[in-house]
Amino acid sequence: MQSMAAPCCSSSSSSRAWAVARRSPSLPSLPSSRRVAFSSYPSSLPSQGCRWPIAGAGAPAALSLRGGLQPLPAHLFSAGVGRAGASAARTRTAAALTAAPPAEEGGGKPEGAAGIPRTLQLGAMILVWYTLNIYFNIYNKLVLKAVPFPYTITTFQFASGSFFITLMWLLNLHPKPRLSLRQYAKLLPLALIHVLGNIFTNMSLGKVAVSFTHTVKAMEPFFSVLLSVLFLGETPSLLVLGSLAPIVGGVVLASMTEVSFNWIGFWSAMASNLTNQSRNVFSKKLLADKEDSLDDINLFSIMTVMAFLLSAPLMLSIEGVKLSPSYLQSAGVNVKDLCVKAALAGTCFHFYQQVSYSLLARISPVTHSVTNSLKRLVVIVASVLFFRTPISPINAFGTGVALAGVFLYSQLKKANPKAKAA
Repeated sequence: MQSMAAPCCSSSSSSRAWAVARRSPSLPSLPSSRRVAFSSYPSSLPSQGCRWPIAGAGAPAALSLRGGLQPLPAHLFSAGVGRAGASAARTRTAAALTAAPPAEEGGGKPEGAAGIPRTLQLGAMILVWYTLNIYFNIYNKLVLKAVPFPYTITTFQFASGSFFITLMWLLNLHPKPRLSLRQYAKLLPLALIHVLGNIFTNMSLGKVAVSFTHTVKAMEPFFSVLLSVLFLGETPSLLVLGSLAPIVGGVVLASMTEVSFNWIGFWSAMASNLTNQSRNVFSKKLLADKEDSLDDINLFSIMTVMAFLLSAPLMLSIEGVKLSPSYLQSAGVNVKDLCVKAALAGTCFHFYQQVSYSLLARISPVTHSVTNSLKRLVVIVASVLFFRTPISPINAFGTGVALAGVFLYSQLKKANPKAKAA
């Protein structure tokens, strides 16, 4: 009898509690989404020990202080009977009630707000990239005017890069690569091409004006298309081929009116285009190889260290005897000033390439190509202003046409990024 009376008593008292809750004017009006869920679990509330006689036998209900008891949807509770089914129903009910916040508590950030820090970061990286490149070209030109030894200057630049790369690995700023002898053998031709590309660039900078070297180097897309056809089997579209015409025409027009024109400087810049684009094409093939687990930073780092080891004996055999203290004294070179400028050029040389690789990992190759073409324009203008290079209107027009062709080429590659395989 007592066991039968207990449920009835508890049920009667709970009914009075619901009535008080519904009639009480002091309770605030809450949204319908804020509800307390109850389920039929006979032993989870030992002080009460009874089922709630609402919403059907064994079915959970929700308490709303505005609308009273309301049955919960059938999919929120299990049809099973017993403690296991009730526990699962409680879990699913609580998850359903807390998953979606109320409408008045919503209102996240605007979609464009998250992209503002990333845009600022990319803008800062591009600014650093341009600045380092400008200072590299200026200091490098000053050093080459004082000591016209491109092999020695190139070796010193690779030595500066190797120092910073070793420091990066020792401080664990980037994971150190672990390569086999076979992988080093695959990287050896790439490092040799890297050496030749920088030697040719320094040879050109030593013979002609910085602005003219970069005008000739604007023909890089021409060599990129040519080498992609030969080694990657990519067939460019007619529009892409058409964009090469203003590049070539602008360089020819600028060369015809260049005051500092020199055949060694011109062909050195052309050879630099060929070797640098060969390096890019072979790097692309190497990074696409699944067996070689190298990221772009470590690929560039290993290539730089190997380039230093290759360029050092080349420098000693060609220019090592010429560049001596007696030569520097006879040439009236300020050794301290030369070392400072060479150190600044080597530091800028390494970090502008490092920033370029980091930027390439954050933006698309086409966007990187566009920013690179704009960088060349900035370097040309900065060098003309710094060195007060005489430039004729026709020369300026030819340079502008070539750079416009580079920009057009980048836009066409963006519109049709995948070339057809041959």
